[in-house]
Amino acid sequence: MKKLVVLGMGVCMVLAFASCKSSESAYKKAYEKAKQQELAEPQVEAPVEVTPVVAAPVEVKKATDSANGVRQEKVTVVSGDNSSMKDYSVVCGSFGLKANAEGLRDFLIAEGYNPIIAFNADTAMYRVIVNTFGDRASAAQARDAFKAKYPNRKDFQGAWLLYRVY
Repeated sequence: MKKLVVLGMGVCMVLAFASCKSSESAYKKAYEKAKQQELAEPQVEAPVEVTPVVAAPVEVKKATDSANGVRQEKVTVVSGDNSSMKDYSVVCGSFGLKANAEGLRDFLIAEGYNPIIAFNADTAMYRVIVNTFGDRASAAQARDAFKAKYPNRKDFQGAWLLYRVY
């Protein structure tokens, strides 16, 4: 009786596997058929009508006093002495990541500066401030001296003045 059951199960398995065809061949056949149809049909593209779009000129307003070369921003001190930050500051770096701003701050501390990191929430940028002054003339002079001290650092050559808006 056991032999018949084993023999019956074996026959069922052989029939089950024999009746199934490979799915790979069905896929391959469908792919080949589609490829032949694609090659047989001529590729004709309908002409597309393009309507020109006239855009109005966009006026970009920067918070910059171009006559004075000063940017006006509302910033909050993140690192450094908040009470020591005056109206005009020399910014030597701007970063989207606080860690990058802290790296520049550490470099400036090693160079003998007392830098401040300020955050501008409107632009989500961290400003690294080298010096801060009460008047624009002193700040401009300090910016120029800072650029002259590091002539080989292109990033420092872009130093600019920040007027703190409250």
